[in-house]
This record gives sequence, C-alpha cells and structure tokens, in this order.
Amino acid sequence: MNIILLEKVQNLGKLGDKVSVKSGYARNFLLPKAKAVLATPQNVAVFEQRRAALEKAEAEVLAKAQARRDSVNGKTITIGAKAGDEGKLFGSVGTADIAEAAKSVGVELARQEIRLPGGPFRQIGSYEVELHLHPDVDARITVNVVPEA
Repeated sequence: MNIILLEKVQNLGKLGDKVSVKSGYARNFLLPKAKAVLATPQNVAVFEQRRAALEKAEAEVLAKAQARRDSVNGKTITIGAKAGDEGKLFGSVGTADIAEAAKSVGVELARQEIRLPGGPFRQIGSYEVELHLHPDVDARITVNVVPEA
C-alpha cells in the first residue's frame, strides 16, 4: 500500500515521503493515528497545499520535545517497592510505575515514552532508563528502586 507520511515515523521516513508499507500496518497504525494518508492523486494535491503548515507544526513538536529533554535529562526518580532480604522485589517496577513516580516529582512522562529493553526491574538498585520523546529526541533518567520501609 502506498502512503504519504504526515510526520516523521521512525524506521520508515520523514514528512512528505511516499513509501510502500504492508496494508495492515497502514490500516491499523499509520492511518488511524493520522501519521499518513493514502497516496492517491487527490491526497497528493492536498498534501502539497498543506506541506508548509505541516512542516511548521513538525518543527514546533520537535522544539517542544527538545525542551522536554533539557528539563528531564539527568533527573533521578526514586521508587519504593516491597522487597525480600536479598533485594529481590515482590513483583516488578515497569513503565507505568516509572511514569507515576515521575509525575510525583513534577515530570510528565507517558508510558510509551519509557524504554525498558531488558524488561521491568525485578531487583533493588539504580537503573539508567532511556526516554524516547520524539523520533529525533532521546533523554536519560536514573531510576532508583529502594525497599519500602
């Protein structure tokens, strides 16, 4: 299926690129989230008329993401969790827990922005967590998992 991207999509292309993707990816992800439109002659003409406005909006989103990165980068978040004597948690600390703890210290994060390639944390300790704020903007925070008293 041929589509025109309305914003930058990681590993696919940037604004205005005409790409061919599998129909399920387009139908289920790109089109419903308004990240792309079908590459019909009418849509191509409409896109060319709107190109300047879309580029300006994308630049604003990028600037906001960079400002968020500057305010978040290097922050430390402490999360209390129930743990056994050896430091193993009764459960785990995942993206939802990190987003909730970040909110309590005044940092707004969405679960989808938090990257945990090794899965949720199951031990007491200090962990470096990568945040994916925009396809071009990443940040790092430190998450300290401590035993609850």
